[in-house]
Amino acid sequence: MDEPIRASKDNPFRPVAEIDESVPSVARVYDYALGGSHNFAVDRALAERVFKVVPGYRDFAHANRSFLRRSVLWLREHGIHQFIDLGSGIPTVGNVHEIAPDAKIVYVDRDLIAVTHSHMILRGHDNAIVLQAEASDIDGILGHEDVRDLLDLSQPVGLLTVAVLHFMSDDDDPAGVLAGYHDALAPGSMLAMSHASGDDLKPDMTAAAVSEFKLGSVSVTPRTADEVEGLLGPWRAVEPGLVRLDEWHPEVEPPAQRKSSHGYAVVAESTR
Repeated sequence: MDEPIRASKDNPFRPVAEIDESVPSVARVYDYALGGSHNFAVDRALAERVFKVVPGYRDFAHANRSFLRRSVLWLREHGIHQFIDLGSGIPTVGNVHEIAPDAKIVYVDRDLIAVTHSHMILRGHDNAIVLQAEASDIDGILGHEDVRDLLDLSQPVGLLTVAVLHFMSDDDDPAGVLAGYHDALAPGSMLAMSHASGDDLKPDMTAAAVSEFKLGSVSVTPRTADEVEGLLGPWRAVEPGLVRLDEWHPEVEPPAQRKSSHGYAVVAESTR
């Protein structure tokens, strides 16, 4: 794991990597789907191919961002003031540091390109740091000096896994990763998770979307509702349980009316 990038007024941006514009990035594809500007032609091309086989993919991206906002607001109301955002991608408009500007946030992404863009966007936010790391590197993330300097790990943490676990195959053991964080974080910690699903798609549409991502060197594993719920392990779902993305506490911030979100959302509490 590389050294974290602390985004602050005293740390002016310096590029940390050469960006290969010929290879698509999950973070930039997602950014494009959200209407962002931190993407290249290769990312837009992959996104447009996915849009053709799954017309609701853009809605899925927006539904995830809406769930992120609602879940962070809900978690704040329930006493969570610090967050770890796994697979954070590019923290564009409507991300945690804007939803809860006084909260402390550690953004984590494996993609050095996403980390580079994050550094640019987060300049001046003293309560945020960005790590380049695998989400599964629990000890490396929680044990990092700068993470321990920013967060009080003796207090509850909000663990955010929004639209990330479907990029982990069963061999990557996402359930084991979530269980590891459950055991490592303080009692009272909470998990917000969303996950792609093909439950409301024809099998050939799901297969076509997976194939398009694979052609872009991106592995995707959509899961059924039962499979997503099975990832929770020791985490205990709070009301309303595992539901469609736009059905999770819409009263917190009414989501836009969309035809389909192609995914599930849940917030769960630690049982420690």
